[in-house]
Amino acid sequence: MSTAPEGKGQGRLKIFLGYAAGVGKTFRMLDEAHKLRQAGHDVVVGYFEPHGREDTIARVEGLELVPRRRLEYRGRAFEEMDTDAILARKPEICAVDEFPHTNVPGSARTKRWEDVVVLCDAGIDVLTTMNVQHLESLNDQLQEITGVKVRETVPDWVVKEADEVVLVDLTPRALLNRLLRGVVYPPEKAGRAMESFFKEPTLAALRELALRQTAHEVEQRHGPDPDPGGGPPARAEPRERILIHVCASPSTTALIRRGRRVADYLRGECFAVSLVRPNRGGAPGASPAVAQHLDFARRLHIETRTLVAKDEAHGLVEFARANAVTQIFVLRPPRRPLAFLSRRHTTMRIVALARDIQVTVVADRRQHGS
Repeated sequence: MSTAPEGKGQGRLKIFLGYAAGVGKTFRMLDEAHKLRQAGHDVVVGYFEPHGREDTIARVEGLELVPRRRLEYRGRAFEEMDTDAILARKPEICAVDEFPHTNVPGSARTKRWEDVVVLCDAGIDVLTTMNVQHLESLNDQLQEITGVKVRETVPDWVVKEADEVVLVDLTPRALLNRLLRGVVYPPEKAGRAMESFFKEPTLAALRELALRQTAHEVEQRHGPDPDPGGGPPARAEPRERILIHVCASPSTTALIRRGRRVADYLRGECFAVSLVRPNRGGAPGASPAVAQHLDFARRLHIETRTLVAKDEAHGLVEFARANAVTQIFVLRPPRRPLAFLSRRHTTMRIVALARDIQVTVVADRRQHGS
């Protein structure tokens, strides 16, 4: 995040994290807004999505709402958060619902989280809400659990820069009871939800991910517990350095997410590296698919490199050793009818050459169906 205007510090960001609709994130955010207002702070609501929930609608009463901005798109009228109006109002604290939301085309920014960054840069503290399935690095894992591809995501680095992440928790059984009572959705929509996303095993798995993610965020901010014996803090272990091999396979996106997440958990550095062969006819260039993967890695704040090497496996391993890489992430080679062809695949040659480095070979689920 960039520097706030002179005389104002960077605004603080507090995220209320849940695992599904209806656990109470928005209610909790508004409850906090009321407490801050009662304590004498200047609080406004920049965006609030009631979803027809009466208890949530009642909780917004008494709070100042900044009028939304109306936009026309394909002949329809939409309402979005008016970031400029909030900046002009200059509140101390702003509550913003649905952090991962994608803005209507024609908006100044693509995502609501980008609007929130603008507010924080202006010195405004922000309270916001999101579910764990919208975290970018969990996208593939969540699709396996739920069968649903989440389109609206928030980069991990944005959540990592938040000053506080608070878990809004509810047991799956209690959430299902709320669903049956019509508190979360109208009866017809609730019935469809229980047949798909809102199944108890799915909710239990999502809740476990949310619990783990919140614990990880707390540890990232506060570090490990101090030595109970009162001795000096333990020496930090050698810093992990993760290298992700970027190739043209569609599964490279999932590999990048996995490598980024491991690096975050280990508090290590992360590289995304592609290789091209020398081109006698001119400067070598990456394929469009590889260029797209590298761009995705950069959006996750991963340092990217493109190396020129006659031998891809040798070039990657030499770079890894020169940069003290501790782990290499590569995709499993596709199944081939002749075993010796698989052994000659770049991935297997990397494994053979990098015997002094941990190599994690990840299955290409598009090809293996597992």
